[in-house]
Amino acid sequence: MDEVFRALADPSRRQLLDSLQRTNGQTLRELCGELDMTRQSVSKHLTILEDAALITTTRRGREKLHHLNTAPIAAITDRWISRYHQHHTHALHALKHTLENPVPDTDFVYQTHIATTPEKLWQALTSPEFTRQYWGVSLRSDWQPGSQITWEQATATITDPDQIVLEADPPRRLAYTWHTFTPDWATGAGIDEDLRARLAAEPRSTVTFDIEPATTGTVQLTVTHTGFTTDSTLRQMISQGWPALLSSLKTLLETGQPLPQS
Repeated sequence: MDEVFRALADPSRRQLLDSLQRTNGQTLRELCGELDMTRQSVSKHLTILEDAALITTTRRGREKLHHLNTAPIAAITDRWISRYHQHHTHALHALKHTLENPVPDTDFVYQTHIATTPEKLWQALTSPEFTRQYWGVSLRSDWQPGSQITWEQATATITDPDQIVLEADPPRRLAYTWHTFTPDWATGAGIDEDLRARLAAEPRSTVTFDIEPATTGTVQLTVTHTGFTTDSTLRQMISQGWPALLSSLKTLLETGQPLPQS
């Protein structure tokens, strides 16, 4: 947490976070246009932000893309609001609002650290017994590239030839296509037909889980959800859904109990 406060203390680094809040997934060259300083100086600021987990990076060919990660801000808010609610609520709420507002970039990237092992996290992502606890969904597959995934949610069983595993490298990387928006799924999820039709008309998206060992006894999980159009309804929905879902996953692995499902 000290690293986060130190990273936020510099106005140039806050300006970089503001830039990523407006347009996520920028290259170093694009971010240099925000600051009147050398490329090397901007790169140093980005390294500090990455070390504090305030940003994450992905690769697009030879380019390195920088993404805003709101998890440390949420952790600060939860800790300090709960302990000093009367004195700090308004200031921290404003900070949280600035950094967590949905960004116009179409990709969604979220990173969190979990006190577990890569093997246990992999099991939590692929075992239907685990996913049912924190997600309310059972994912059934042999988890081989090209294999279909069956989604079971409430009373709906969702199958589709395009609902498949794209990558599986246990316990490091998992990628699959998102589920089909069937009428049965919508009924079970309480989604009206107008919203279901809008979701069904969008291109099928893809989610990727990258698992890396972090500090002793913890792993870093990066979730990247891609394939959205600029006006995607699903992109707006998952930007709220993934943080809550991953918080429940983290709580389950660290305490044995998931968060209550809304």
